[in-house]
Amino acid sequence: MENNEFDVFLWANEVDEVKNNVSAELFLFNKNYTPYKIRYSDKLAGAVKSMFMQEAVHFIIEEADKGLECREYEKTDGEDKVIYRTSLSKVGRAETLIHLIENEYKDIDYFSENEYDFKKVKGILAKFTYPGGDEGVKTFYIAKLLPASSALKGATSWEINGESFEPFSAEIALKMPDDNQVAIVDGNIVVFNQAKFENLFQYDFKSQVIAEAKAKELTEKYKLSFAEGLTLDVLLADKKPILKKVQAMDIAEEMPQDKLLEYADEMQLELMTDDDGSIIIMDDKDLTMFVNLLNEDYYISPVNGKRYEIKSKKLLGEPDGEPPRGL
Repeated sequence: MENNEFDVFLWANEVDEVKNNVSAELFLFNKNYTPYKIRYSDKLAGAVKSMFMQEAVHFIIEEADKGLECREYEKTDGEDKVIYRTSLSKVGRAETLIHLIENEYKDIDYFSENEYDFKKVKGILAKFTYPGGDEGVKTFYIAKLLPASSALKGATSWEINGESFEPFSAEIALKMPDDNQVAIVDGNIVVFNQAKFENLFQYDFKSQVIAEAKAKELTEKYKLSFAEGLTLDVLLADKKPILKKVQAMDIAEEMPQDKLLEYADEMQLELMTDDDGSIIIMDDKDLTMFVNLLNEDYYISPVNGKRYEIKSKKLLGEPDGEPPRGL
């Protein structure tokens, strides 16, 4: 649950006090934010705690004495000696990932290179649990981005053993990131590295604010119906080219809904409506068609009668020798 009074410094000190009683579990997740369980050797137990938990906790505790502050992510300005906090509920992909782990754990598969392609892996998530007294078991997560360059495949790698090369003994080796990136605690996201956080969860606050504002304008003018779980602002934020096109529009001046539907029929496009007359948006393809229609990006050639989608528009000047229209 989101806690607006969350104190990251108090949390770090609490975890530091119980560090010997903390249990850790690892998950990989792909670019679709599907999590996979993955086991690790007992020999790595100390390294898992050190690289994920202790590095983050010690950074907060040590830097607090040097003036480290925790501020709202939405008010970021690239300051020094600052970490950021935002609400998990604002970062859809992170919220979905945590929901799957906490509520659909039994359905999560174990990762195997034979079954899943490591090239599609986006990041790694460490789940930590510890006894919280009267509050029961407490949980927090540390997430890190896994760039493709961090992996070495056994089929194309050699290892040096003493004075000689030998075949690589593992399917894949990873150079685990040792920097602090993202922590998720009690419905809060603590951002240590802004760029990696945004990459990890494809989150761009400024785009989201614009998307929410434009979604409000569109839904006030047009009757729209969305597939379950979809919202216009989320769809827009995920489709940057479409958002950019919508941002350039004056929604109030765009054609009304009845004209839009007539235009779709004229172009023989399957812009569906429900019994209530609302335009159905099932996915990003429907959204793209809707926005392209608003932008009048379809036309029928008077030369060959074929239909075209205009990829870009360039306003032409008046032909030479002709006065401007309207004069």
